[in-house]
Amino acid sequence: MLVSANYDDLKNAKLAIENLSVTDPSIYQMFLNIVELTRQLNYGFQYMGALLMDEDPSEFQPMDQDDYVLSIYHREIKNLKDHSKFSDLKRFLKEYHQLSYANISKLAMGQNPKELAGPTVIH
Repeated sequence: MLVSANYDDLKNAKLAIENLSVTDPSIYQMFLNIVELTRQLNYGFQYMGALLMDEDPSEFQPMDQDDYVLSIYHREIKNLKDHSKFSDLKRFLKEYHQLSYANISKLAMGQNPKELAGPTVIH
């Protein structure tokens, strides 16, 4: 999938992430933990986003993953979705969905919006 992220949209998403970290630090931290876990397991951020947003994740499902590790990952996703402030995170993800969950995740991990602007292939 090819996405093209505009710098202003990325900058606005970065500000929204920073705002979330101030207004709802617990949901922000849980989201950041899931983003880091996704990165460490080499799962795609699109897979993570699809699970969080109740979209079909089959196109992005990790190949050749241990069932136990995958079940733990799904449990952590469920814990995040069960958080009382998840609706705030979901609203944010929906608002910036066009940027891709990968770009949103990279912004959450501190990447500069300038580095993400332009076309990107998402797996």
